Amino acid sequence: MKCLKRRAWLAASVCAVASLLASAALAATPGPRSPVLIEAYGDSTTLGITCRDGHCGPQALNAVSYLQDELQARHGEQVRVTNYGVGNTMATQLRDGTGNRRAGPTAGLPWRERLAASPAQIVLINYGINEVMQNQTPEQFYAAETTLVKTARALGKQPVLQTANPMPDNRLNARLAAMAAMTRRVAAEQQVPLVDQFAYISALPDWKTLMSDGAHPKPDLYRLKAEQDFQVVEPLVRRLLNGTS
Repeated sequence: MKCLKRRAWLAASVCAVASLLASAALAATPGPRSPVLIEAYGDSTTLGITCRDGHCGPQALNAVSYLQDELQARHGEQVRVTNYGVGNTMATQLRDGTGNRRAGPTAGLPWRERLAASPAQIVLINYGINEVMQNQTPEQFYAAETTLVKTARALGKQPVLQTANPMPDNRLNARLAAMAAMTRRVAAEQQVPLVDQFAYISALPDWKTLMSDGAHPKPDLYRLKAEQDFQVVEPLVRRLLNGTS
């Protein structure tokens, strides 16, 4: 009789341990991960304009689409990048909500309100060329980008700054270099990630042959820009997917 009781007790103990182990394994099994949403803001070089035979227009092979392809190849479709580039716009217009109102349902709102309504965790910011064309000062550009970055961080977003791609016209490019310097300054002061496209592309041999006109890259250069973006953005995406800060 005592032997039977002991066997029953051992069986019950084994079942209890097995149940605990199964529960622990179930708890440790990761559930579906939340998607990582990225929004790209900028001018026509974000939108993806390319010129050919005197005609300029947006095309599917742009830096934002290439970036999404690379991120999804690494992490799957849970990573999505939305293109909110608008041609002929500046950072001040994004800040004030005075850019093209057709670029998304909240495009007519000031930056703070627009971003407060956004589900994105990461926002890319790319300006500088139209600031040169509209004769803005580097100081005005610096102030606008600083506000964009500070607002994004206050709303819990991760801003990523991008310098503009260079321009073939040497006179305009010298002024654009001053804008790129301001973007670097904002990134350093605010301690946010920077993709220095201006420096990277300027160092490429014969980079001017990769431009479709005086401001817009050809698809091959958009792809190279996306590779630079990927190097900075992918670690941020990985941390979000892993649930680390």
